[in-house]
Amino acid sequence: MTDYTTRDGSAWMPEYLVSINGETCIGCGRCFKVCSREVMHLYGVDDEGEILGKCEEGEDEDFDGELNRMIMVVDEAGNCVGCGACARVCPKACQTHVAADKIAA
Repeated sequence: MTDYTTRDGSAWMPEYLVSINGETCIGCGRCFKVCSREVMHLYGVDDEGEILGKCEEGEDEDFDGELNRMIMVVDEAGNCVGCGACARVCPKACQTHVAADKIAA
């Protein structure tokens, strides 16, 4: 087991973002705004719940009229440093985090 510490030597266990529940995510973007690592991005979803694709910043994508709603998707999990900022701002508690000592490298 690896011992994790903060800069001052205090014990700390990173908890990495591994998934976001697309059923409960409202696509508010709060998690994206606080994440400096671009771990997750906004994706469009159709009426059947199928992911249509990534919504590019600054574009008004409607996916040929198929767009029903938007959700956050973890698409760069390896960028996560386990800070937990995204979990603290999520109004729906739809994220799953796993402690560093429980996840394979």
